[in-house]
Amino acid sequence: MADAVRARGLVKTYGRPSTRGRGGGVTTALDGVDLDVPEGTVLGLLGPNGAGKTTTVKILTTLLVPDAGEAQVAGVDVLRDPQEVRRRIGVSGQYAAVDEYLTGFENLRMVGELYHQGSRRASARARELLELFSLSEAADRPVKGYSGGMRRRLDLAGALVNDPPVLFLDEPTTGLDPRSRADMWELLQGMVRGGTTVVLTTQYLEEADLLADDIIVIDHGRAIARGTSDQLKAQVGGERVELVVDDAAHLDEVRSLLGRVAVGEVEVEPHTRRLTAPVEGGAAVLVRLLAQLEERGVHLSDAGTRRPTMDDVFLTLTGKRTDGPAGADDEKDGAAS
Repeated sequence: MADAVRARGLVKTYGRPSTRGRGGGVTTALDGVDLDVPEGTVLGLLGPNGAGKTTTVKILTTLLVPDAGEAQVAGVDVLRDPQEVRRRIGVSGQYAAVDEYLTGFENLRMVGELYHQGSRRASARARELLELFSLSEAADRPVKGYSGGMRRRLDLAGALVNDPPVLFLDEPTTGLDPRSRADMWELLQGMVRGGTTVVLTTQYLEEADLLADDIIVIDHGRAIARGTSDQLKAQVGGERVELVVDDAAHLDEVRSLLGRVAVGEVEVEPHTRRLTAPVEGGAAVLVRLLAQLEERGVHLSDAGTRRPTMDDVFLTLTGKRTDGPAGADDEKDGAAS
């Protein structure tokens, strides 16, 4: 299977070195990132805010020039022929790039005409996409009256006007309610089944878990882990024991007991009185813990075992929980994302 996207050693910095005590300084947004995305697959880019995800996408979509490294998208060199790359890709950013004073149909027809499709072809493609994204009934209404979910769907439709083989999605479901997010996931899965290649950045770990064939975790401009969802979970290892204590006064006591059998850090959420820790031999360990807690008169409102989640992966690899999709990953005033 050929690679639809390939990058080697991408480096991007912002700012200038400080001299003689003057202000300045260099921020490294990317520090040698490599990517390989086979045709017809989804690559998920995960990482904390400021990790370098958006910078990566902007280089691959010709919006930024790297300081070092090389990249090819749809068989075209990003640096040597950026115009041809733009003809072969679709891009949907963190915020819906639509004109709210035009109708949905007019927005999509305008994009088609910018691609030199001609008025008739642009109009036909606009109607086709409006039907695909369940926007036909709102096609002739100004976009300013659309809901957030409708705007996101229209923006994604705009990225598909030229039927691109490669699609870049930078946090495409930011701000959507759960139902709209699920609808978007279904649309993306359908496009991938049709052969589209997708590079997806997201702060929703379940989104990467569901959609991505391969995942790269980026932190401080470096790719610190890569693999399928199952492979990354296997790196974290083991089962988790979860205990919810009735009385917060017993948290320290339960933490101590759990720490004796844990093979990693014990996580404590004081507000929910929940404790979680990786263990070996989950069910047997849980039975012993329950017996010890009963002897001590410690009551639980819930207890169980589970396999690692992508949230566990994210926390283990980056030392942080996901910051949530707040759009803070943008470059602002020359800062890295």
